[in-house]
Amino acid sequence: MDFSKLANTRYSVRKFSAKPVDKATIEQIIEVARKAPSAVNFQPYTVYAIMQPDSLKKIKACYHRDWLSGAPAILVVVGNKDMAWKRSGDMKNYTDIDAAIFIDHITLQATDMGLGTCWVCNFDIDGLSETLQLNTNQEPIAIIPVGYAETHEPPVKKRKGLDELLVWM
Repeated sequence: MDFSKLANTRYSVRKFSAKPVDKATIEQIIEVARKAPSAVNFQPYTVYAIMQPDSLKKIKACYHRDWLSGAPAILVVVGNKDMAWKRSGDMKNYTDIDAAIFIDHITLQATDMGLGTCWVCNFDIDGLSETLQLNTNQEPIAIIPVGYAETHEPPVKKRKGLDELLVWM
């Protein structure tokens, strides 16, 4: 699939089929995503793959929407703040930026493999941190459900026009 087709095909899936996702598929997604660029190549993130029913239930309890219960697998990307590059001028920590690029690679690779994902950021951060037993330098960045979409009809994407995003100087 060429990139523009891939980018136009990806959408946030909130209804998953009952078809399971196997471990090898998750590993293939992460194998590609791990090649994402990061500041100074520090890769300040860890990804937790959750597929066991008891563990899935605990993760799903950290999000307030029912649709997540249909996801057969969940990835949680955790930023490791103490591992990130910091810009010398203002000490800006690049954990979130690096994790976002990694997550984008996850969503695009999953799409390329015929899977659906959704980038979930509005979750119980304390509950999720406790469930994953994170330390104070670790922060859950996103919950990413992974599965086969119940339907393959992507919604119409609402995006700003080029004239609203591009500034020529």
